[in-house]
Amino acid sequence: MADERKGETPEPVEAEGTALAQRQELEAELAHLRAEFADLQLLYEATIEHGEAVEDQLAESNILLKQVQTRLEAELRDASRYVMSILPDTRQADPTAEWLLVPSTELGGDSLGYHDIDEDHFAFYLIDVCGHGVGAALLSVSIINVLRANALPHTNFTDPSDVLFHLNNAFPMERQNNMFFTIWYGVYQRSTRRLSYASGGHPAAIRIRRSIDGTNTYDLLGTSEGMVIGGIQNMEFEQSSTILESGDRLLVLSDGTFEIDIPAGGVLSIEQLAEHAKNTNGNTASVIYEWLKNLSGVSTLPDDYTMVELTF
Repeated sequence: MADERKGETPEPVEAEGTALAQRQELEAELAHLRAEFADLQLLYEATIEHGEAVEDQLAESNILLKQVQTRLEAELRDASRYVMSILPDTRQADPTAEWLLVPSTELGGDSLGYHDIDEDHFAFYLIDVCGHGVGAALLSVSIINVLRANALPHTNFTDPSDVLFHLNNAFPMERQNNMFFTIWYGVYQRSTRRLSYASGGHPAAIRIRRSIDGTNTYDLLGTSEGMVIGGIQNMEFEQSSTILESGDRLLVLSDGTFEIDIPAGGVLSIEQLAEHAKNTNGNTASVIYEWLKNLSGVSTLPDDYTMVELTF
């Protein structure tokens, strides 16, 4: 009996061994959790630090972006002022001239000019470069400077078709970032009252004349069906002429003055514009501009608005 009792394991010893093993396992698990927590704490702190650095970088980038935007806006305003500064003053001599140019963006592709070629010949012209923005404005300025300085070699500036021929060869679109332009160019001879004109893909000019019965009528001088300038080298442009009577008014305009959506549906035509313009009083260009904004229900027209009114 005594030997049998010696071979048995006392229950308290076995329980103590099990408890010790469980405690060691818990301590190991706790140590593992503490290590994971420490790693997470380090990761959290690193994330916070990185996030703060990113926020600082974003704030710095936003400041730089605002500075660049402010500078670009200032440069665009300067460029816009320059473009407007090269345009002619209104004219009180024969013929009188008033104009309005309202670009649809900060810089547009429309431009205009008029000047005396000599004592007998007076030239006037309006160009519309495709597109908007800096590129269109730069090309527009270059063309106007060439025309007002009579700076096309071997060109007879009293001959509209010759002017368009040499302009077309001087500004090929493949050398102008694939930009082309349209133009209406006229020359008025005072001694004969003859107006000679030609257009390259540009809308017709509108002549308004007072009839004997006191009503006003209009006709269109030119067509937009011709080739644009810069498209094909050595292109010949058709020229026409007419006699202007005393009191005739001539509206030279861009397509932005009439190609707008109207409430009745469709797009306003140049004939509809002419019908309204023939009975306007005062500065026709400004009156038509306000009429178009009211008609279309917008504060800014979708394209550059340019109109020159000459009275002979």
